[in-house]
Amino acid sequence: MKLIPTRTRSIGAVAPLLLCLTACMEQGPDMSETMSARANIPNQVLEVNNTIVERRQYSAERNAYFGDLHVHTGYSFDAYAFGTVATPYDAYRYAKGEPLAHPSGYEMQLRQPLDFYAVTDHAMFMGLLKEAADTTTAFSKTKAAQPIHNINAPDNYGSYSFFGRQTAFATFLPDVVGELVAGNLDEAEVEAVTRSAWADSINAADQYNQPGKFTTFAAYEYTSSTDEMGNLHRNVIFQGTDRLPEVPFSRFHSQNPEGLWNWMDDLREQGVESLAIPHNSNGSNGAMFALADWAGDPMDDDYANQRLRNEPLVEITQVKGTSETHPLLSETDEWASFELMPFRVATTLASTAPGSYVRDGLLRGMAMADAGTANPYKFGFVGASDTHTGAISDDEANFYSKVGLLDGTPEMRGSVPASFLMRTIIKYNAPDLLTEVDGKDYLTLSTFATWGASGVAGVWAEENTREAIYDAFRRKETFATSGPRMKVRFFGGYDFDATLIDDPEMAKKAYAQGVSMGSDLLASGDSAPQFLVWAVSDAVGGVPLQRAQVIKGYVKDGEHAEQVYDVACSDGLSVDPTTHRCPDNGARVNLADCSITPNVGAAELKTVWQDPDFEPGQEAFYYVRVLENPTCRWSTWDALRAGVEPRSDLAMTLQERVWSSPIWYKNRVSPLNKIMESVSELTGN
Repeated sequence: MKLIPTRTRSIGAVAPLLLCLTACMEQGPDMSETMSARANIPNQVLEVNNTIVERRQYSAERNAYFGDLHVHTGYSFDAYAFGTVATPYDAYRYAKGEPLAHPSGYEMQLRQPLDFYAVTDHAMFMGLLKEAADTTTAFSKTKAAQPIHNINAPDNYGSYSFFGRQTAFATFLPDVVGELVAGNLDEAEVEAVTRSAWADSINAADQYNQPGKFTTFAAYEYTSSTDEMGNLHRNVIFQGTDRLPEVPFSRFHSQNPEGLWNWMDDLREQGVESLAIPHNSNGSNGAMFALADWAGDPMDDDYANQRLRNEPLVEITQVKGTSETHPLLSETDEWASFELMPFRVATTLASTAPGSYVRDGLLRGMAMADAGTANPYKFGFVGASDTHTGAISDDEANFYSKVGLLDGTPEMRGSVPASFLMRTIIKYNAPDLLTEVDGKDYLTLSTFATWGASGVAGVWAEENTREAIYDAFRRKETFATSGPRMKVRFFGGYDFDATLIDDPEMAKKAYAQGVSMGSDLLASGDSAPQFLVWAVSDAVGGVPLQRAQVIKGYVKDGEHAEQVYDVACSDGLSVDPTTHRCPDNGARVNLADCSITPNVGAAELKTVWQDPDFEPGQEAFYYVRVLENPTCRWSTWDALRAGVEPRSDLAMTLQERVWSSPIWYKNRVSPLNKIMESVSELTGN
């Protein structure tokens, strides 16, 4: 193993100690000034042997592959606190179709294996809680580790130290920080634990990577947040494992995401390629797609280009809610309220909608470009789970949520009434964690009831290898689903006609004559482009599709504008040219048993569509959203199996969906160039 020095730059920031009692270590301390981290930024990469690529099922027209790029195991401080002991090796076996034990004792297993997977344990304190609980390790002998020794022992209520786990999660982090600041804990000792866990995570990825069959990525999560800004987390995905940083960059080194991008740029100069994927913008309180940088200054071209270079994708849906849009932002979109988690992550404080949702971020980026600044928010879409059990939970009918013992049963996640024993325990320890609905008490340990069985990342790639799938990430030929394995294609061009959708070489010709999702479509005079939309339902236990839609966003007179067009309807129905909506296809859900209307809906929807409101010269983005027929939400399934009525304050049903990445219709001459041309004409230069 060869260590190679890399150049790094750091941006530090002082912030208060932030704690939470729920998943994903959403908040924590900024260590960039309380430790010597400015001088100790991970500045080495390690080299391992390259994997020999076996080419299988190669297709120049590209295949659809499904995966999850946001998975936590027992190496994540919070996951271990919630009872997860699964390793990265366990997680990869699960993704390939093997069963995995849930911390609550039952078995988890996918309906169908995934094609790619990335374990993304938190960089901060990676492996440390697990090390503290193992009394054979040196770190377990430290003062900060002592309260963790009995974390796996049942408490007086037989609840496997539920309150003890919450206490451990809340106190371990500040205890370790306090010991580090006081000089009672060796910084190198803490880093050594992270170094070992990170190396093991890389080893697991290499062990289970099977080019042509199953792809893994070395990856981790960078966790930054503040009280005011909310969630600013990113998952960092490395292209390969031949050369990697010895220690991942974390909020120990900088709380400012710009510091992460600097580090990624420096690694890229050394030949180490990676990208970062922001997640849970819905819980960022408007900060994820802000109009100013970390220092509060207006964004300039350098900022925009660096962000886009390092963050070409965004996570549009996951367990902690969907971040596409919000009814307050999209008043004319009847489907804007899908699986909303309207709180700042790890709190019950409301998250400001503007700047927190992906569609609004796209519109903000277009407004910046319209004003002459580079667009920092020009991203493709992926879905993910953010599971903290090692196992993605993407099935409404078999949902086990994400944070182990805290939400692994219907009672714990608040979808069925609390038992007498649990009500007694909660009322004695924390009565504010109960809420009354329909005359019954439900647990409200967190915002679990607003979470969803979501989501999955899809890509179009030539083959199932790291190289091909990572290239798809980079060109943003990605899509996101809320769980089912629906496929969607989206192309834009000027030579498409209606016959293309039935052509056996549809994809080949679309690639040759146009551009795919994630791309710019340059203007061709005043000609209106055509868009090819194709979607197919989940082939394994999937539900029929109801409608395909195109979402358009643009800036007009300095204001954000958007339009939702239904473009293909199921059951032979036609789009109303005035309302741009499909008629109701009659699909319903029987809440008595969650059965659905038979023989309604489509296995496939496809069309060539042209924007009826196209205006030459007006730049816009377009993306596809395809909806299934309605089905039962996970909370309804939980209630049905328990023999109780579903909570009246939760949605009974939902319409699963898939989103394509956008296509940006672009003028060949930018607004800035037009301004410069006008100045030149006036000055004669």
